[in-house]
Amino acid sequence: MTPSNSISLLEFGQITVGLCGGLAFFLFGLEQMTESLKQVAGKSMKRMLAKLTSNRWNGLVVGAFVTAVLQSSSVTTVLVVGFISAGLMTMPQSIGVIMGANIGSTITAQIIAFKITRSALVLFAIGFVLQLISQRRYSRQYGLLLMGLGMMFYGMELMKIATSPLQAYPPFISLMQQVENPLLGITIATVFTALVQSSAVTTGLVIVLASQGLLNLEAGIALVFGANIGTCITAMLAAIGKPSEAVQAAIAHVLFNILGVLLWVGFINQLADTVRWLTPASSSLEGMSKLAVETPRQIANAHTLFNVANAFIFIGFAPLLAKLVEHLLPAKSPTVRQSKPKYLDKMLLTTPTLALDRVRLELGQLGNIVLKMLRGCLPVVEGGTSDEVAALRAMDDEVDRLYGAIVTYLGQLSLETLVTQQFELLSMYLKIANYIENIGDTIETNMVEIGNDRLHHELQFSDATQTVLKSLHEEVCFAVDQAIKSVVSSDPQLAAQVVAMKPQINELASQAHTHLAMRLTADQPNRLVAFGLESDFIEYLKRVYYFAKRIAKLMTEMDLEIQGDRIKNVVDNSTTEGSTINN
Repeated sequence: MTPSNSISLLEFGQITVGLCGGLAFFLFGLEQMTESLKQVAGKSMKRMLAKLTSNRWNGLVVGAFVTAVLQSSSVTTVLVVGFISAGLMTMPQSIGVIMGANIGSTITAQIIAFKITRSALVLFAIGFVLQLISQRRYSRQYGLLLMGLGMMFYGMELMKIATSPLQAYPPFISLMQQVENPLLGITIATVFTALVQSSAVTTGLVIVLASQGLLNLEAGIALVFGANIGTCITAMLAAIGKPSEAVQAAIAHVLFNILGVLLWVGFINQLADTVRWLTPASSSLEGMSKLAVETPRQIANAHTLFNVANAFIFIGFAPLLAKLVEHLLPAKSPTVRQSKPKYLDKMLLTTPTLALDRVRLELGQLGNIVLKMLRGCLPVVEGGTSDEVAALRAMDDEVDRLYGAIVTYLGQLSLETLVTQQFELLSMYLKIANYIENIGDTIETNMVEIGNDRLHHELQFSDATQTVLKSLHEEVCFAVDQAIKSVVSSDPQLAAQVVAMKPQINELASQAHTHLAMRLTADQPNRLVAFGLESDFIEYLKRVYYFAKRIAKLMTEMDLEIQGDRIKNVVDNSTTEGSTINN
């Protein structure tokens, strides 16, 4: 073999280092771009996700948008699982989101197919200057986004330079020709994507090889098909050990991608011809040069066309696909203790906006357990058996476990890069978790003790006293319920109602104390002991309301702060515009 068509060990080492280094730049740039997009578009994602429940078509659009921002169909699948578990989305609607996720994943291929790799360092430099001199947080994020794009394109250029010697290496060219076999190409790309757990990496390498003239369009399409199947592995791994809903969503993802590939595998040539017709040709070039210029854009377009077509073909069969998934894996009856976190997922920690949204929902679950304790405490304290008193105390164990999970999750989230408003929201949620846990402790420690003392002294509250206490108890339960709902729904108006209940609570407590004072002369054994227990119960109910009011005040203060920020932004913008006019 002559030197012109062979590669020395030194050259092979240089190719390997260049390829790995370029891949590292590409992956780091992709991660940086994704993180910046999360910060810039996080609120938009939150608003769009809140509207997922309307229909499967909305789910398709939102799934595409969220995945385009997150660059991870696996994270989108995790979000889907959470909405199904919360009852905010049906399985057919979730499949719409999963189909949309495949469309969103094609954005990366479209970006890297643009012939702007030579401008990589310019993008990086502009982004660096922008994030260095900008005073506004979002402007800095845009700078980091440009830096990420620059690193992606620079990594592509390094990989292109590293693989250029392979153009004259017959064994590698022979291997690429074998990839034209669709089944082999799909298998190779599936295995590679499953190993690296990123279809973006596979697509990037395919486009790099195509830009060297080493891959034709048909082979590139086969490799893209394999990448679509291989990316499902991440979702399947994420579903291990999760509730059946998680596994169902992962199976739906796998079935959709496999069925999509099976539908098109026999029409690769027709798909290639369609893409060639749709994509502008370079008539001035011939041979390998023409292939190197046209094929990368054609592969990216084929990737998009394949996923968009599949989504529109299968969206009508979403209910049938959902039934198939539910038949393959029926949902199990909930046997897990309620104290197990339902919404928290570590995969979302890198997306603080969505992670904080999950904490908000988990606080609702914690609040519901405490509310159940509160509603059940009055009959137990007044006339419950020793077993019922013990059961009331045991419920606080669930509160403690879920509280611990929330605090731990917030602690992990605090280690991520948070903007000021996200950190303030994290601190507020931590305080709310503490207040809810304090309500549980008040019931578990103080109210349970009253129940035990009543049993010890064999006391019985009078019907009149029970009526008075019931009025106060119901009002406090309502306040706690409204406070929890204000957190879950982020509704400051509900919170304001809780704060405004203070005079009413004080009036009911005062009436109850007056009633007890009038009964001091009643002919009843251990009357003073009973008076003390009944008075303590009133004070503990007032303490519970105090914690509910503190939760509500946090919600109202946060709303006022957000409104203040909006006003400040308007004033700043007006000042800027005025300065521009004056100048």
